[in-house]
Amino acid sequence: MRGSAIDTGLEGLALYPGLFDEAAQRALVAALREAAAAAPPYRPLMPRTGQPWSIMQTNMGPLGWVSDEHGYRYEAAHPLTGNPWPAIPPALLALWADLAGYDAPPECCLVNLYRGEKAKMGLHQDRDEAATDAPVISVSLGDTCLFRVGGFARGDRTQSFRLASGDVLVLGGAARMRFHGVDRILPGSSTLLEGGGRLNLTLRRVTKPPPQ
Repeated sequence: MRGSAIDTGLEGLALYPGLFDEAAQRALVAALREAAAAAPPYRPLMPRTGQPWSIMQTNMGPLGWVSDEHGYRYEAAHPLTGNPWPAIPPALLALWADLAGYDAPPECCLVNLYRGEKAKMGLHQDRDEAATDAPVISVSLGDTCLFRVGGFARGDRTQSFRLASGDVLVLGGAARMRFHGVDRILPGSSTLLEGGGRLNLTLRRVTKPPPQ
């Protein structure tokens, strides 16, 4: 599956444009539709304030990332249904095996659904994992987004670029703890998703694997 990464100018941040072709994208959407039947997308809440996010969210894998008024954490069950999260699709496990360079599989695939002009994600670090030596790998499906990446402090200078349907982004090594976020979605830039919008699938290893 490995394609050619473009030079982002940032060590550890690799972008693979169009790594999933249209057929592979549609197959992923079908798998996500099946997963969503078992783990319905819901609107997470901000810690402390309890304010709802602008996106919808669900998870796949042994662990799921959740946000509510009590904080950020990983849980083994859907917060509304109490059921275990569905399995990560084989195509995403194969992607991890191809690009991660890590000796253990991902434990979480966070699924974020962006719909509407207000859907966005503020600058943040992925720092709730013990296995910060593993990369974070994300797949974009649907409408193009304006993605922003900064440094290692919230106020560092940032740069932005577009992520289109089928693109794969790897944040690893020196870039693993960079701040990043989604400024906005470009509505109508893709016809992949019924009703429009963007899906972002983020593969993460949560726990450190046992010593060999």
